[in-house]
Amino acid sequence: MNIELFNFDLPEELIAQKPSDLRDKCRLLVVNREEKTYEDKIFSDIISYFHKGDVLVRNNTRVIPARLHGIKEDTKGKIELLLLKDHGDDVWECLVGNAHSVKVGSFSSFGEGKIRAECIKVLPEGIRLMKFHYEGIFLERLEELGEMPLPPYIHERTSKKSDYQTVYASVPGSSAAPTAGFHFTEELLEKIKQIGVQIVDITLDIGLGTFRPVQVEDTKDHVMHAETYHMSKEVADILNLAKKEGRRIIATGTTSVRTLESVYQKFGRFEEDSSSTSIFISPGYHYQAVDALITNFHLPKSTLIMLVSAFMGRKFTLECYKHAVEKQYRFFSFGDAMFIYGSYQGDGE
Repeated sequence: MNIELFNFDLPEELIAQKPSDLRDKCRLLVVNREEKTYEDKIFSDIISYFHKGDVLVRNNTRVIPARLHGIKEDTKGKIELLLLKDHGDDVWECLVGNAHSVKVGSFSSFGEGKIRAECIKVLPEGIRLMKFHYEGIFLERLEELGEMPLPPYIHERTSKKSDYQTVYASVPGSSAAPTAGFHFTEELLEKIKQIGVQIVDITLDIGLGTFRPVQVEDTKDHVMHAETYHMSKEVADILNLAKKEGRRIIATGTTSVRTLESVYQKFGRFEEDSSSTSIFISPGYHYQAVDALITNFHLPKSTLIMLVSAFMGRKFTLECYKHAVEKQYRFFSFGDAMFIYGSYQGDGE
């Protein structure tokens, strides 16, 4: 499909620059994809749309302060690294600013040498494999020296690192946050449990794909960057039983969707699995794992709006987005949310 089919007018001022003062008091557009209706609510109202027996799936990845600013030791020029993927043994795949000058064997220094990065391999698209040298524990050094890697369309620095984490973030490894989960508070999650909803966690480490726009005209030519995920046996068993008993699986965010659909597509059921996925979900895709979706409002022509369009139909998605723009909902990472439910038999159009 031509990516222009996923375009819409988005005033720049609707791209949220900071989080809501109260996480669960942002706005919520509740969408019934079966009846093609929607209504304006507050996020804490979402509890009214859960049922006893539902399974709510969250991505418990934790964002690391993955952006480092330093100097190249040979030229004393400035350098910026964005850590994307841990290869083990202190080797990370990094997006490098002004990458053409970073050659194999060169060193960069951060925090006056508290962290040193050695380039060990040149990869395409400004990516380098970097071997890190430091004393102590690497994540502690990152917490000391790194910045939270906010998306490029957010121009205000967040005052607290916790602003760019979900309240249940627990497994470090992402260079971007699973932002649909921002709206949950501990209190709201406890209320959801009390009505008989099971809450389970999977992990998908979010990397470069979040920062890269679609640069092809036809969606079939777009290639997603692979991201690693993990699903435990306990979670797989809970999800399989829910499927067997006809109970809903509700995904919190597009990263949870991609993990659930990847595992189900791979095995034909849920299984314990640690692997990577480059799944690209766009209209025409047949959902097998997910029955309802909590998601933020996404940017025009992004892979994320394509995923939502596959879930509820492209034309209806754009209708909902038009309503959101008219009602001045806040968009993207720090923005407002949608809850999409109801059966759907369409082909994504």
